[in-house]
Amino acid sequence: MTWPRRALLPAALVTLLAGCAAPAERAPEAKPAPGFPYTVSNCGVKTTYQAPPKRAVTMNQHVTEIMLALGLEKSLVGTAYLDDAVLPAYRAAYDSVPVLAKEYPSKEALLAANPDFVYGGYSSAFAAKDGRGRDDLKRSGIDTRLNTEYCPSGAPSVDDLYREVDEIGRTFGVPDRADTWVREARTTVAATEKRLKGTAPVSVFVYDSGDKTAFTAGGKGIGNDLITRAGGRNVFADLDKAFGDATWEQVVARKPEVVVIYDYGSTTVEQKKKRLLDDPALKDVPAIKNRRFAVMPLSDTVLGVRVPAAVDKLAAQLHPAR
Repeated sequence: MTWPRRALLPAALVTLLAGCAAPAERAPEAKPAPGFPYTVSNCGVKTTYQAPPKRAVTMNQHVTEIMLALGLEKSLVGTAYLDDAVLPAYRAAYDSVPVLAKEYPSKEALLAANPDFVYGGYSSAFAAKDGRGRDDLKRSGIDTRLNTEYCPSGAPSVDDLYREVDEIGRTFGVPDRADTWVREARTTVAATEKRLKGTAPVSVFVYDSGDKTAFTAGGKGIGNDLITRAGGRNVFADLDKAFGDATWEQVVARKPEVVVIYDYGSTTVEQKKKRLLDDPALKDVPAIKNRRFAVMPLSDTVLGVRVPAAVDKLAAQLHPAR
């Protein structure tokens, strides 16, 4: 019988040849993306990102628009909860992102999108009772961020908006885009402030909603700073929250010169005006007596990319002569 030649090699020679084989080459370690690792503290939660999130979900319109303003629609695998129409400039990008729910998605629907990052606009986005608490999501391997307007302490300002956009830009590896947006926003706000220089502020009551009580803007939301920068003075700035209830007696006593109506939902602006004008208890309130109303879409009045332009729009309504 004829054996294959290699079978005839002495065992010692086989061992020697095996010892001379070239060692396997190690794959070079991947270099971290520029700007990473990146560590940020958000509302008491510290997170270190080794790379930009790739599968983000946004909960609430204003944080969705922050992502779209930075050109990050390809990083989104889902979005939820509009208060009103998305800005026309972002409509095409928004339409490319799956909508997970009309309001907040269930935990199951959220997890089905397989996100690695969830960005909430309001505290309710991370409702623990619905299984969407930040700790719960972390246990599922999902990083989270809450819009800083709803951090536990402090009164947010436009400066916090700049920081919000900057931190999102850095988290997603696009700091240059964030820098450009912030620079343009600062220019817009500065132009409005220059136009209003020397103008006396007018007193403002925000009417969000409510019948038995007035649901209004307090001193802990970006809306308060927006009013101030637009040449107004929020008569409920002493309310220690972003939104809260005031009595109609308080509205009468504080004599606002202008009512700013927040426009959203199924109740129209005209219906809100009628409710105020038809209330005999309010007939001597200067704003009601003089029918001085200003209107702001709700999405203009939360900590998002609409704020700089919203300051200018509100200033034009509070001080039309300027």
